[in-house]
Amino acid sequence: MATTVTKEMIPAYEAFVQSHPKGHFSQSVLWAKQKPMWKWEAVVSQDGEGRIKGSLAMLIRKVPGTPFTLMYACRGPVCDLDDEETLKDLISGARALAKRYHSYCIKIDPDVPSSNTAFTRMMEAQGFRITGGGKNFEAIQPRYVFRLDVQGKTEEEIMAGFHQKTRYNLRLAIKKGVEVKICGKEAVGEFTRIMRITGQRDNFVTRGEDYFAHMLDNLGEHCRLYMAYHDGQAIAGTLAIWYGDKVWYLYGASSNEHRNLMPNYLLQWRMIQWAVEKGCRIYDFRGVSGDLSPDNPLYGLYQFKKGFGGEFTEFIGEMDLILNRPVAFAVKNGTKLMKKVRKGFIMRRNREKENGAK
Repeated sequence: MATTVTKEMIPAYEAFVQSHPKGHFSQSVLWAKQKPMWKWEAVVSQDGEGRIKGSLAMLIRKVPGTPFTLMYACRGPVCDLDDEETLKDLISGARALAKRYHSYCIKIDPDVPSSNTAFTRMMEAQGFRITGGGKNFEAIQPRYVFRLDVQGKTEEEIMAGFHQKTRYNLRLAIKKGVEVKICGKEAVGEFTRIMRITGQRDNFVTRGEDYFAHMLDNLGEHCRLYMAYHDGQAIAGTLAIWYGDKVWYLYGASSNEHRNLMPNYLLQWRMIQWAVEKGCRIYDFRGVSGDLSPDNPLYGLYQFKKGFGGEFTEFIGEMDLILNRPVAFAVKNGTKLMKKVRKGFIMRRNREKENGAK
Protein backbone atom coordinates (compact mmCIF):
# COMPACT_ATOMS: atom_id res chain seq x y z
CA MET A 1 0.00 0.00 0.00
CA ALA A 2 1.37 3.44 -0.97
CA THR A 3 2.55 5.64 1.88
CA THR A 4 2.14 9.40 2.13
CA VAL A 5 5.54 11.05 2.55
CA THR A 6 6.05 12.57 5.99
CA LYS A 7 8.62 15.16 7.03
CA GLU A 8 10.84 12.41 8.42
CA MET A 9 10.77 10.57 5.08
CA ILE A 10 11.83 13.52 2.94
CA PRO A 11 15.61 12.81 2.95
CA ALA A 12 15.01 9.24 1.71
CA TYR A 13 12.44 10.52 -0.77
CA GLU A 14 14.82 13.14 -2.21
CA ALA A 15 17.66 10.63 -2.44
CA PHE A 16 15.40 8.27 -4.41
CA VAL A 17 14.14 10.90 -6.86
CA GLN A 18 17.63 12.30 -7.47
CA SER A 19 19.12 8.88 -8.13
CA HIS A 20 16.35 7.49 -10.37
CA PRO A 21 16.66 7.72 -14.20
CA LYS A 22 13.13 9.17 -14.31
CA GLY A 23 13.87 11.68 -11.55
CA HIS A 24 12.88 15.27 -12.30
CA PHE A 25 13.37 18.55 -10.44
CA SER A 26 9.62 19.20 -10.47
CA GLN A 27 9.12 16.03 -8.41
CA SER A 28 11.48 17.43 -5.78
CA VAL A 29 10.61 19.05 -2.45
CA LEU A 30 12.86 21.90 -3.59
CA TRP A 31 10.47 22.75 -6.43
CA ALA A 32 7.54 22.79 -4.01
CA LYS A 33 9.16 25.83 -2.36
CA GLN A 34 8.92 27.60 -5.71
CA LYS A 35 5.15 27.05 -5.80
CA PRO A 36 3.87 28.50 -2.49
CA MET A 37 0.34 28.88 -3.85
CA TRP A 38 0.17 25.08 -4.16
CA LYS A 39 0.27 22.47 -1.41
CA TRP A 40 2.84 19.69 -1.90
CA GLU A 41 2.09 16.06 -1.14
CA ALA A 42 3.82 12.87 -2.27
CA VAL A 43 3.24 9.15 -2.07
CA VAL A 44 5.79 6.35 -2.28
CA SER A 45 5.59 2.64 -2.99
CA GLN A 46 8.04 0.51 -0.99
CA ASP A 47 9.36 -3.01 -1.22
CA GLY A 48 9.22 -5.57 1.58
CA GLU A 49 12.27 -4.07 3.26
CA GLY A 50 10.96 -0.51 3.22
CA ARG A 51 13.05 0.70 0.28
CA ILE A 52 11.32 3.16 -2.04
CA LYS A 53 10.68 1.71 -5.50
CA GLY A 54 8.37 4.41 -6.85
CA SER A 55 7.19 7.91 -6.03
CA LEU A 56 4.64 10.46 -7.16
CA ALA A 57 4.70 14.09 -5.96
CA MET A 58 1.65 16.27 -6.50
CA LEU A 59 0.94 19.97 -6.29
CA ILE A 60 -2.58 20.70 -5.06
CA ARG A 61 -4.44 23.94 -5.65
CA LYS A 62 -7.95 24.97 -4.68
CA VAL A 63 -10.45 26.06 -7.32
CA PRO A 64 -11.43 29.59 -6.20
CA GLY A 65 -14.85 29.82 -4.63
CA THR A 66 -15.30 26.05 -4.35
CA PRO A 67 -14.31 23.22 -2.00
CA PHE A 68 -12.63 21.40 -4.89
CA THR A 69 -8.96 21.15 -5.86
CA LEU A 70 -6.79 20.19 -8.82
CA MET A 71 -4.02 17.68 -8.14
CA TYR A 72 -1.09 17.96 -10.57
CA ALA A 73 1.89 15.61 -10.75
CA CYS A 74 4.41 17.37 -12.97
CA ARG A 75 6.66 14.82 -14.76
CA GLY A 76 5.59 12.03 -12.41
CA PRO A 77 5.59 9.20 -11.61
CA VAL A 78 9.20 8.29 -10.83
CA CYS A 79 9.51 4.51 -11.10
CA ASP A 80 10.20 1.62 -13.45
CA LEU A 81 7.68 2.30 -16.22
CA ASP A 82 7.19 -1.43 -16.80
CA ASP A 83 6.33 -2.11 -13.16
CA GLU A 84 2.53 -2.21 -13.25
CA GLU A 85 2.25 -3.20 -9.59
CA THR A 86 4.13 -0.11 -8.45
CA LEU A 87 2.14 2.14 -10.79
CA LYS A 88 -1.13 0.79 -9.38
CA ASP A 89 0.13 1.35 -5.86
CA LEU A 90 1.08 4.97 -6.58
CA ILE A 91 -2.25 5.74 -8.26
CA SER A 92 -4.07 4.17 -5.32
CA GLY A 93 -2.15 6.48 -3.00
CA ALA A 94 -2.94 9.49 -5.22
CA ARG A 95 -6.65 8.60 -5.19
CA ALA A 96 -6.61 8.50 -1.38
CA LEU A 97 -5.06 11.99 -1.29
CA ALA A 98 -7.57 13.21 -3.89
CA LYS A 99 -10.41 12.08 -1.66
CA ARG A 100 -8.92 13.94 1.29
CA TYR A 101 -8.47 17.17 -0.72
CA HIS A 102 -11.74 16.92 -2.73
CA SER A 103 -9.80 16.87 -6.01
CA TYR A 104 -11.90 16.85 -9.14
CA CYS A 105 -8.95 15.67 -11.26
CA ILE A 106 -5.50 14.07 -10.98
CA LYS A 107 -3.37 15.41 -13.84
CA ILE A 108 -0.01 13.98 -14.84
CA ASP A 109 2.37 14.72 -17.73
CA PRO A 110 4.96 11.96 -17.31
CA ASP A 111 8.49 11.80 -18.65
CA VAL A 112 7.45 9.03 -21.03
CA PRO A 113 7.96 9.03 -24.82
CA SER A 114 4.85 8.72 -26.98
CA SER A 115 6.22 5.46 -28.39
CA ASN A 116 5.70 3.74 -25.02
CA THR A 117 2.18 2.51 -25.72
CA ALA A 118 2.42 -0.13 -22.97
CA PHE A 119 2.65 2.62 -20.32
CA THR A 120 -0.32 4.41 -21.86
CA ARG A 121 -2.39 1.24 -21.74
CA MET A 122 -1.49 0.65 -18.08
CA MET A 123 -2.52 4.19 -17.14
CA GLU A 124 -5.72 3.95 -19.14
CA ALA A 125 -6.54 0.78 -17.21
CA GLN A 126 -6.31 2.96 -14.07
CA GLY A 127 -8.81 5.44 -15.52
CA PHE A 128 -6.46 8.04 -17.05
CA ARG A 129 -7.08 9.50 -20.49
CA ILE A 130 -4.71 11.45 -22.73
CA THR A 131 -6.20 14.92 -23.00
CA GLY A 132 -4.57 15.77 -26.31
CA GLY A 133 -3.47 19.32 -27.04
CA GLY A 134 -1.85 21.09 -29.96
CA LYS A 135 1.62 20.81 -31.38
CA ASN A 136 2.91 24.06 -29.96
CA PHE A 137 2.95 25.12 -26.29
CA GLU A 138 -0.69 24.65 -25.28
CA ALA A 139 0.03 22.23 -22.41
CA ILE A 140 1.44 23.05 -18.97
CA GLN A 141 4.77 21.41 -19.83
CA PRO A 142 6.25 21.10 -23.34
CA ARG A 143 5.25 17.90 -25.10
CA TYR A 144 8.11 18.13 -27.60
CA VAL A 145 11.69 18.64 -26.48
CA PHE A 146 15.28 18.20 -27.58
CA ARG A 147 17.55 16.11 -25.34
CA LEU A 148 21.30 15.75 -25.69
CA ASP A 149 23.10 12.63 -24.47
CA VAL A 150 26.22 13.86 -22.66
CA GLN A 151 26.99 10.79 -20.56
CA GLY A 152 30.65 9.81 -20.61
CA LYS A 153 31.48 12.31 -23.37
CA THR A 154 34.17 14.95 -23.48
CA GLU A 155 33.40 18.53 -24.45
CA GLU A 156 35.22 17.94 -27.73
CA GLU A 157 33.08 14.90 -28.53
CA ILE A 158 29.90 16.79 -27.73
CA MET A 159 30.85 19.80 -29.84
CA ALA A 160 31.75 17.51 -32.74
CA GLY A 161 28.07 16.49 -32.81
CA PHE A 162 26.90 20.08 -33.32
CA HIS A 163 25.81 21.27 -36.73
CA GLN A 164 28.58 23.13 -38.53
CA LYS A 165 26.61 26.40 -38.41
CA THR A 166 26.08 26.01 -34.65
CA ARG A 167 29.82 25.57 -34.07
CA TYR A 168 30.47 28.64 -36.24
CA ASN A 169 28.00 30.82 -34.29
CA LEU A 170 29.39 29.61 -30.97
CA ARG A 171 32.93 30.52 -31.98
CA LEU A 172 31.71 33.82 -33.41
CA ALA A 173 30.27 34.82 -30.04
CA ILE A 174 33.60 34.12 -28.36
CA LYS A 175 35.55 35.91 -31.12
CA LYS A 176 33.31 39.00 -30.87
CA GLY A 177 33.98 39.29 -27.15
CA VAL A 178 30.77 37.93 -25.64
CA GLU A 179 31.41 36.94 -22.03
CA VAL A 180 29.14 34.62 -20.05
CA LYS A 181 29.06 34.88 -16.26
CA ILE A 182 27.34 32.82 -13.58
CA CYS A 183 25.43 35.45 -11.61
CA GLY A 184 23.51 35.78 -8.38
CA LYS A 185 20.42 37.75 -7.47
CA GLU A 186 22.18 41.02 -8.28
CA ALA A 187 21.58 40.26 -11.97
CA VAL A 188 17.96 39.12 -11.70
CA GLY A 189 16.58 42.59 -12.42
CA GLU A 190 18.54 42.81 -15.67
CA PHE A 191 17.54 39.28 -16.63
CA THR A 192 13.86 40.05 -15.98
CA ARG A 193 14.05 43.22 -18.07
CA ILE A 194 15.53 41.32 -21.01
CA MET A 195 12.94 38.57 -20.49
CA ARG A 196 10.14 41.14 -20.83
CA ILE A 197 11.67 42.30 -24.10
CA THR A 198 11.80 38.71 -25.33
CA GLY A 199 8.17 38.12 -24.34
CA GLN A 200 7.02 41.20 -26.20
CA ARG A 201 8.99 40.19 -29.27
CA ASP A 202 7.82 36.57 -29.30
CA ASN A 203 4.34 37.07 -27.81
CA PHE A 204 4.49 35.07 -24.60
CA VAL A 205 3.81 35.88 -20.95
CA THR A 206 6.87 36.29 -18.72
CA ARG A 207 7.49 35.88 -14.99
CA GLY A 208 8.21 38.70 -12.57
CA GLU A 209 11.54 39.51 -10.92
CA ASP A 210 10.55 37.95 -7.59
CA TYR A 211 9.86 34.59 -9.22
CA PHE A 212 13.39 34.31 -10.60
CA ALA A 213 15.00 35.61 -7.41
CA HIS A 214 13.08 33.07 -5.34
CA MET A 215 14.15 30.31 -7.72
CA LEU A 216 17.81 31.01 -6.98
CA ASP A 217 17.03 30.94 -3.25
CA ASN A 218 14.78 27.88 -3.29
CA LEU A 219 16.94 25.66 -5.48
CA GLY A 220 20.32 26.86 -4.25
CA GLU A 221 23.18 25.00 -5.90
CA HIS A 222 20.72 23.29 -8.24
CA CYS A 223 19.96 26.53 -10.10
CA ARG A 224 22.19 28.86 -12.08
CA LEU A 225 21.60 32.23 -13.71
CA TYR A 226 23.87 32.72 -16.72
CA MET A 227 24.22 36.23 -18.17
CA ALA A 228 25.91 37.16 -21.44
CA TYR A 229 27.70 40.52 -21.61
CA HIS A 230 29.31 42.55 -24.36
CA ASP A 231 31.40 45.58 -23.46
CA GLY A 232 29.91 45.39 -19.98
CA GLN A 233 26.31 45.45 -21.23
CA ALA A 234 23.91 42.58 -20.48
CA ILE A 235 22.56 41.29 -23.80
CA ALA A 236 21.11 37.85 -22.98
CA GLY A 237 20.58 35.41 -20.13
CA THR A 238 19.38 31.93 -19.20
CA LEU A 239 18.25 30.03 -16.12
CA ALA A 240 19.22 26.36 -15.79
CA ILE A 241 18.47 23.64 -13.25
CA TRP A 242 20.66 20.68 -12.36
CA TYR A 243 18.99 17.79 -10.55
CA GLY A 244 20.07 14.16 -10.46
CA ASP A 245 21.52 13.11 -13.80
CA LYS A 246 20.13 16.00 -15.87
CA VAL A 247 20.49 19.69 -16.53
CA TRP A 248 17.50 21.58 -17.93
CA TYR A 249 17.50 24.86 -19.83
CA LEU A 250 14.47 26.49 -18.21
CA TYR A 251 14.30 30.16 -19.26
CA GLY A 252 16.07 32.19 -21.90
CA ALA A 253 16.04 35.88 -22.82
CA SER A 254 17.81 38.07 -25.35
CA SER A 255 17.74 41.79 -26.06
CA ASN A 256 16.73 43.17 -29.44
CA GLU A 257 20.22 44.60 -29.88
CA HIS A 258 23.41 42.60 -30.44
CA ARG A 259 21.62 39.42 -31.50
CA ASN A 260 24.15 39.29 -34.34
CA LEU A 261 26.77 38.46 -31.68
CA MET A 262 25.10 35.05 -31.16
CA PRO A 263 25.12 35.15 -27.33
CA ASN A 264 22.46 32.42 -27.08
CA TYR A 265 24.81 29.87 -28.63
CA LEU A 266 27.49 30.57 -26.05
CA LEU A 267 24.93 30.47 -23.23
CA GLN A 268 23.77 27.03 -24.33
CA TRP A 269 27.35 25.80 -24.47
CA ARG A 270 28.05 27.00 -20.93
CA MET A 271 24.97 25.15 -19.65
CA ILE A 272 25.99 22.00 -21.51
CA GLN A 273 29.42 22.31 -19.91
CA TRP A 274 27.69 22.39 -16.51
CA ALA A 275 25.97 19.09 -17.35
CA VAL A 276 29.35 17.59 -18.26
CA GLU A 277 30.93 18.97 -15.08
CA LYS A 278 28.19 17.30 -12.99
CA GLY A 279 28.58 13.96 -14.74
CA CYS A 280 25.04 14.13 -16.09
CA ARG A 281 23.39 11.76 -18.50
CA ILE A 282 21.17 14.29 -20.28
CA TYR A 283 21.14 17.97 -21.14
CA ASP A 284 17.53 18.96 -21.81
CA PHE A 285 16.86 21.90 -24.15
CA ARG A 286 13.17 21.70 -23.21
CA GLY A 287 10.37 22.79 -25.49
CA VAL A 288 10.03 23.11 -29.23
CA SER A 289 6.99 22.99 -31.46
CA GLY A 290 5.77 19.65 -32.75
CA ASP A 291 4.75 21.39 -35.97
CA LEU A 292 7.90 21.09 -38.04
CA SER A 293 6.63 23.10 -41.02
CA PRO A 294 9.16 25.74 -42.11
CA ASP A 295 6.35 28.32 -42.21
CA ASN A 296 5.58 27.80 -38.51
CA PRO A 297 6.68 30.95 -36.58
CA LEU A 298 8.30 28.61 -34.02
CA TYR A 299 10.38 26.76 -36.61
CA GLY A 300 13.41 28.95 -35.88
CA LEU A 301 13.42 27.75 -32.26
CA TYR A 302 13.36 24.15 -33.52
CA GLN A 303 16.29 24.80 -35.87
CA PHE A 304 18.29 26.52 -33.12
CA LYS A 305 17.97 23.61 -30.69
CA LYS A 306 18.35 20.95 -33.37
CA GLY A 307 21.70 22.46 -34.28
CA PHE A 308 23.18 21.17 -31.02
CA GLY A 309 22.69 17.56 -32.06
CA GLY A 310 20.09 16.50 -29.51
CA GLU A 311 17.33 13.97 -30.00
CA PHE A 312 13.85 15.24 -30.84
CA THR A 313 11.54 13.66 -28.25
CA GLU A 314 7.74 13.56 -28.09
CA PHE A 315 6.15 12.75 -24.73
CA ILE A 316 2.74 11.13 -24.36
CA GLY A 317 1.40 14.44 -23.06
CA GLU A 318 -1.02 15.27 -20.30
CA MET A 319 -3.21 12.52 -18.85
CA ASP A 320 -6.22 13.22 -16.65
CA LEU A 321 -8.02 11.02 -14.16
CA ILE A 322 -11.36 12.81 -13.83
CA LEU A 323 -12.95 12.29 -10.43
CA ASN A 324 -15.81 14.81 -10.72
CA ARG A 325 -17.01 15.41 -14.28
CA PRO A 326 -19.34 18.40 -13.71
CA VAL A 327 -16.60 20.30 -11.87
CA ALA A 328 -14.00 19.32 -14.50
CA PHE A 329 -16.26 20.65 -17.29
CA ALA A 330 -16.87 23.95 -15.50
CA VAL A 331 -13.17 24.47 -14.68
CA LYS A 332 -12.02 23.63 -18.20
CA ASN A 333 -14.29 26.21 -19.82
CA GLY A 334 -13.63 28.86 -17.19
CA THR A 335 -9.85 28.36 -17.36
CA LYS A 336 -9.72 29.05 -21.11
CA LEU A 337 -11.31 32.46 -20.61
CA MET A 338 -9.15 33.31 -17.59
CA LYS A 339 -5.93 32.40 -19.43
CA LYS A 340 -6.87 34.69 -22.31
CA VAL A 341 -7.70 37.60 -19.98
CA ARG A 342 -4.54 37.04 -17.91
CA LYS A 343 -2.27 36.95 -20.94
CA GLY A 344 -3.74 40.17 -22.29
CA PHE A 345 -3.29 41.91 -18.95
CA ILE A 346 0.33 40.81 -18.44
CA MET A 347 1.37 41.59 -22.02
CA ARG A 348 -0.13 45.08 -21.72
CA ARG A 349 1.57 45.64 -18.34
CA ASN A 350 4.95 44.55 -19.74
CA ARG A 351 4.58 46.92 -22.70
CA GLU A 352 3.89 49.77 -20.30
CA LYS A 353 6.97 48.88 -18.24
CA GLU A 354 9.18 48.83 -21.32
CA ASN A 355 7.80 52.13 -22.61
CA GLY A 356 8.35 53.67 -19.19
CA ALA A 357 11.96 52.47 -19.13
CA LYS A 358 12.80 54.15 -22.41
